Amino acid sequence: MADHEERRQAPVPGPIGNLRMSTIIPTIEEARRQRAPIVPSLGLPQASRTPQELMVERVFENCAFKSALAGVAGYGLGIVFGLFTAGMDSSMPNPMTGVADQSAKAILKDMRARASSYGKNFAVVGLMFSGTECLVESYRGKSDWKNGTLSGGITGGLIGLRAGGKAALFGAAGFAAFSTLIDYFLR
Repeated sequence: MADHEERRQAPVPGPIGNLRMSTIIPTIEEARRQRAPIVPSLGLPQASRTPQELMVERVFENCAFKSALAGVAGYGLGIVFGLFTAGMDSSMPNPMTGVADQSAKAILKDMRARASSYGKNFAVVGLMFSGTECLVESYRGKSDWKNGTLSGGITGGLIGLRAGGKAALFGAAGFAAFSTLIDYFLR
């Protein structure tokens, strides 16, 4: 035991000089604190991210940003879909007069109204679904198919709630099933 204590207090031979064993550990810890952290490499070169890159990453992972982006994308998709369907139905007769108004002004007016209506509806659905999915994922702490199913059920139920309880149940079940299928095929 005395031999072990004697070795611990003896100077370390070599380039370290006259350092005792009891001072080596704090010296190594101090050297580690002054040096940049070591990032393990998995074979591909990887640079450390700057504070600006980290800030942008945090913004893109924010639920409000994801919801707003889904709302804008949904609005754009709704406009395109509304223009397409209005272009297909423009020769339908007017329900009041029974005669189809074939003027360019009337067709463009119908296209504008339908594109705006579809855009708003798609934006609301995209915003609601993306927001609830992000909140469900944040609450659960997991990223799996159940998040889409739960948020689809919530979104479908809230949209169907305007028409009553039965419509809310059917909307929740339908939207949840659709979200599950989409997650299944896209993952």
